[in-house]
Amino acid sequence: MNLRGLVSVTGKPGLFKLIGQNKGGFILETLDKTKIKSVVNLSTTKMATLEDITIYGEDDEIRLIDVFEAIKANDGNTPDAKADGDTLRNFFREVAPGHDEQRVYSSDIKKVITWYHIIKELPLFEEEAPAPLA
Repeated sequence: MNLRGLVSVTGKPGLFKLIGQNKGGFILETLDKTKIKSVVNLSTTKMATLEDITIYGEDDEIRLIDVFEAIKANDGNTPDAKADGDTLRNFFREVAPGHDEQRVYSSDIKKVITWYHIIKELPLFEEEAPAPLA
């Protein structure tokens, strides 16, 4: 799974593809069919690549990419993101065993499920991850 270049932007719903940089900031493109481009300035906006996002664990942090792999191995069977908290929590116990249930909220689980549905159809989802940057 190649998540390099896919980012989440604080305050903006959905996911974006990082397509370039100019003097005003980073150029992002939405992952939906509209392909809307926008520029975000890092001095006013926080941005995180999906490759770097981790989930609180009881012992060690769990990488988001590992959770996506577990969902994929589960044949992509996910509950609806609007399901009740118990359903979401039980699902997350399966795909992210050892997550810290005190610090991982239902809203976090909903976000992971929503992101999975956004990226599962992308070609990047089936690509092999590139070697880490030095």
